[in-house]
Amino acid sequence: MRRIKRHRTRSTEAAELDITPFMNLMIVLVPVLLLSMVFTHTTVIELNFPSGESAAAAFDPDSVHLEVQVKNNEFLVADGRGGVIKAVPQKNGDHDYAQLTLVLQELKKRMPEKQDITVLLEEETDYQTLVRVMDRVRSYPAVVGLDVVQAELFPVISLGDTPKASVSVIDPSIAPSIVKERS
Repeated sequence: MRRIKRHRTRSTEAAELDITPFMNLMIVLVPVLLLSMVFTHTTVIELNFPSGESAAAAFDPDSVHLEVQVKNNEFLVADGRGGVIKAVPQKNGDHDYAQLTLVLQELKKRMPEKQDITVLLEEETDYQTLVRVMDRVRSYPAVVGLDVVQAELFPVISLGDTPKASVSVIDPSIAPSIVKERS
């Protein structure tokens, strides 16, 4: 009987938890997990939007040299003064982004220091087309060594609306020197 009593007294003793090994594990794991985390990288693209009438008054036509007009049936790469450099028609019912990239690469070869370009959109242009054009205007994939990298074309992009159909009447308040030359 004594054996039974001893056994009962041993089981009634409170067991003490030792959490020191667990705390040591946490002290090591928390910094390791924090160091291995990948934080979200956000890329910001700076766009230059005109600010209404003040932008029209301060507009300098000599500062804009290259523009891509996004039409429903084609892309027009122009010099910003009305002269079309290259028209890129649709291919198989969709815009030909590859040909647009080739035209812009050729322009970049001729003007390597040029950084800015204007993308002009029609009212019906969908958002996906805008994003694709901006991606093609900003850079293109190029092979350097054995790696494919994004080579820079024109990273400074301004957005606007395509010009309306040309009007034969010229407002003298906008361009008085042109009106004097015609009279």
